[in-house]
Amino acid sequence: MSQLFPASPLRAAALAALCVAALPQSALATNGYFSHGYGVKSQAIAGVGIALPQDGLTAATNPAGTAFTGDRLDVGVNLFKPSRGAEITGNDAGGGVTLNGKYSAGGRDLFLIPEFGYTRQINPQLSVGLAVYGNGGMNTSYNTSPFTGFGEQGSTKMNLEQLFISPSVAWKATPDHVFGAALNLAHQRFSIRGLAPFTQPGYSESSGNVHNQGTDTSNGVGVRLGWIGQIAPQWRLGATWASKIQGRFDKYKGLFAEQGGFDIPANYGVGVSWQPAQNWTLGLDYQVIELSDVKSVGNPLSKFTPTSPLGSSDGPGFGWKDVKVVKLGVIHQLNDAWTLRAGFSHATQPIPKSETFLNVLAPGVVQDHLTAGFTWKASAHSEWSAHYSHAFEKTVKGPGAIPPNFGSGDANIRLKEDIIGVSYGWKF
Repeated sequence: MSQLFPASPLRAAALAALCVAALPQSALATNGYFSHGYGVKSQAIAGVGIALPQDGLTAATNPAGTAFTGDRLDVGVNLFKPSRGAEITGNDAGGGVTLNGKYSAGGRDLFLIPEFGYTRQINPQLSVGLAVYGNGGMNTSYNTSPFTGFGEQGSTKMNLEQLFISPSVAWKATPDHVFGAALNLAHQRFSIRGLAPFTQPGYSESSGNVHNQGTDTSNGVGVRLGWIGQIAPQWRLGATWASKIQGRFDKYKGLFAEQGGFDIPANYGVGVSWQPAQNWTLGLDYQVIELSDVKSVGNPLSKFTPTSPLGSSDGPGFGWKDVKVVKLGVIHQLNDAWTLRAGFSHATQPIPKSETFLNVLAPGVVQDHLTAGFTWKASAHSEWSAHYSHAFEKTVKGPGAIPPNFGSGDANIRLKEDIIGVSYGWKF
C-alpha cells in the first residue's frame, strides 16, 4: 500500500474523501439532473473532458484520463445558485377549486457541492485514481404549495442527491492508446413532502408511500469504461460509457414507477482535443444521457390510468427524454503561471411541453451554459483553479399539460443557474 499512496498523500486523500462524503450533495443539476461537468477545470470549459483530462477528477468523465494527470491531489467546492419556479393558468376543477398562480421554488437557493480527486502513476503502463463527487441531483422548495387548491395544507419540497465514489485504473496498451475502467459506487438520497392530492384513492398503488416519509437512501454499483488515443501529434480522441446503476426508494414506492424504482441512467460520449499551437488547446465532447430508459423518470404522465396508478410496474413518471449534449471548450496558457479557460454547451430539452405538470417538482429545463475560469500556478507543486458557469434561463410552457382529473389547464416551468467553483491542486 505504501507504494501506491505515500503516507502524507494518503492521509490527505482520506480526509478529503471523508469530508466530501459527509457534506450534502443536493442541488439542481444542469444537463437533465446530471452536472454539466466534474472538476473545476472541466467545468470551466463547459464540462469537456472525454479526450482532455486535466486533474484528479478525470475518472468522473473518462477513466482513461487517469494515465495523463500524473501524481496529484485535487480538492474543490462549488457554490450553486438555482432560480426555479412554475406558473399554472386555466385550471378549474369546479366549485371554485383552482391551482392558478405563480409559484417560486426557491425556498433554498444556495448549495455547497464538494469534490475530490486523486491520481497516481504506478509505472509507465499503469495508473490508478479515486474521484469523489456529486453526480447530480434535484431540489425544489415551494413554501406556498402549487397544490394548495387541491387540499395540500403545507409546503411542497423535494430533494434528490447522488454521491459517486469512483476508484479507477488506466492501462497504456501502446504508446498512443490508453484504456481505463472505474467502479461507480453510487449513494442516493431522496425525500418529498406536500403531495396530499396524489394520495387520493385510486391515484397510487401505495397511497401511504407517496410523500412525507422522511429521507430514504439507495446504494448501487456500476462501471465506467473509457479510451483515449493519440491519433496525431496534436490530436486526441476519446470515448466513454457508463452502465445503468440500479436504485430503489422503498419509502416512496407509491410515487415512483416499479414500486419505487429509481435507477441512475446509462450514459456515453465521444470527444476530441486539438492543440493548434503550443499554448492553445480546443476540446469538443458529445454526450448522451439515457434518461428515458428509467421508467420512473422517462414514463409519461399519460400512463396514469385506473389500472396503472403511481407506483405501479409500468406506471406514470416525469416523461423525460434522453439528453444529448454538445460541449465546446478552449484553453489558453497565458504564461508559466496563468492558464485561462472558457466554454459553451448546448443540450436537448428533456421535458416535453406535455409533461410540465408533474415537473413542477423537477423543472430541469436549462439547455445552454456559458463558462469561464483560470488556473494560477502558485509553485512547482501547487495551483489554484476557479470557474464561473451560467445556465441561461429557460421556460417550458405546457399548454393543456394538466390532466382533466386535476382540472385541466397550463403548467409552465422555468429555471436558471449560476455556479462558482474553486479548487486546490497539489502535484507530488
